[in-house]
This record gives sequence, structure tokens and C-alpha cells, in this order.
Amino acid sequence: MIALIQRVSESSVKVDDKVVGEISQGLLVLLGVEKGDDESKAKRLVERVTTYRVFEDQDGKMNLNVQQVGGSVLVVSQFTLPADTKKGTRAGFSRGATPSEAERLYDFFSDNCAQILPTERGVFAADMKVSLVNDGPVTFWLQV
Repeated sequence: MIALIQRVSESSVKVDDKVVGEISQGLLVLLGVEKGDDESKAKRLVERVTTYRVFEDQDGKMNLNVQQVGGSVLVVSQFTLPADTKKGTRAGFSRGATPSEAERLYDFFSDNCAQILPTERGVFAADMKVSLVNDGPVTFWLQV
């Protein structure tokens, strides 16, 4: 399971020109689910995302996590993250989970985040338009 996290001052996601999720300060989480992922991996990734220190403290050091700054998360499904891009000019998607399993784990991940801090989400498998103001820019790839 992969989370590409971006520290944002604001982010939103639209489906059919309607905002379905939006946050101010926090993390935009692009979530990719791979074959073999399960609830234990999802829980571990929730722990990493919600405690990863990407926000600055009073000394300008990245020592604070999203919870400590009173932030939120916006979780967006991203089936392209597990893509195989090692050769050729077209990505292979055989490493990704089946759509039904990916949706189940996306919901599980999002629901577990929501138990910890304010959580918004996109619509699984929809054509989404994601907007963000990346604060920094700060972006990390977390994988479990």
C-alpha cells in the first residue's frame, strides 16, 4: 500500500464540477492499493500518515505531524501509484489490487483516518479533478 502525501495549505477534489471533499491545512493523501495489501497494512499506513512529521515547529524544523498542527487529510484513490514503470513507454498495472479490493481497502484506510482526525475523501474510481496548494513544496512517498 502506497501513500503519496503532500503538505498542503488547501486542497479539494471535484467530481462532475461538484466539490466532494476539501480541506485547509493538512495532507493530501494519494492512496494506491497493491495486490496482497490487507487491513494490517492499511492500519500501519494510517499510523505512518497521521504521525509523519512534515510540519514545521517554532524553529522551522519538520518536527510536527498533521495531528499536532490541527490539520486534516484529504484521501484520494490513485490506481496509478502501484504501476510498473521500469521499462517501455507505457505503465503496466498488474501490481495493483482488483478494483473491488482496492475500494474496500481505500474505504478502510479513510475510515481509520477519520477516527483520528478530520478526513475528507474523493470518490473511488471517479474521474476526479484534484486541486492543491502544496506548502513547501513538501511531498513524501510512504509505503508499507
